Amino acid sequence: MDKPILKCAIVDDSTLQRLSIVKLIENHPSLNLVAEYNNAIEAKMGLATNEIDLIFLDIEMPILSGFDLLDDLTKKPQIIFVTGKTKYAFKAFDYDAVDYLRKPISKERFLNAVHKAITNFKLRNDEGFDDEDFIFVKSNLKKRKVFLNELRYIEALGDYVKLVTEHDALVVLSTMKAFEALLPSDRFLRIHKSYIVNLDKVERYNSKVIELENEQLPLSRNRKSDLADALAASSMRG
Repeated sequence: MDKPILKCAIVDDSTLQRLSIVKLIENHPSLNLVAEYNNAIEAKMGLATNEIDLIFLDIEMPILSGFDLLDDLTKKPQIIFVTGKTKYAFKAFDYDAVDYLRKPISKERFLNAVHKAITNFKLRNDEGFDDEDFIFVKSNLKKRKVFLNELRYIEALGDYVKLVTEHDALVVLSTMKAFEALLPSDRFLRIHKSYIVNLDKVERYNSKVIELENEQLPLSRNRKSDLADALAASSMRG
């Protein structure tokens, strides 16, 4: 599946900084630069008429700051903050920012931030995943990247869920239902009220349990046929 094209805008009072971001956007196949604004007031008017998926937003600007602009927007696109100061980083994530880039922006950091925005866009628009896709989850007040091909299973823990990967485990405030909707259904299956499993990690199963490497998980009786069907479809796809 082709990657989506995100319509972008830049809001920055520095002409040189806007030019550097323009160059990075124009060299990225999944980004389309729609508008540039040199202050938040101009941006507020322009964003009312332009449909934008992603904003590269400076914070310290005259009259209205980047935060002030977001407070005034009724429909908020995805935001990547671009600023010379680190002191706003914590506040930036209160605005559900995709990322927080320090000036001058490195190409590697830019590409990583855009990858997050593309993944979010695909999740919101119910598009498919590829093997290198990942999700971001908040664990211990930090956003963590989880690659789907490394995610073994998810376990319910009351008001939390535990994500068990090839390397570690993360506890996230969420529900099984939310993750069941979030993850691609051709790769992940709810096998029990307390477990969602990555089909690629299943080695064997019987009527009561499934076996992963060095681990067993319970299998609900009414999900055995679903598991058989899903594994058959997965093997055909692979």
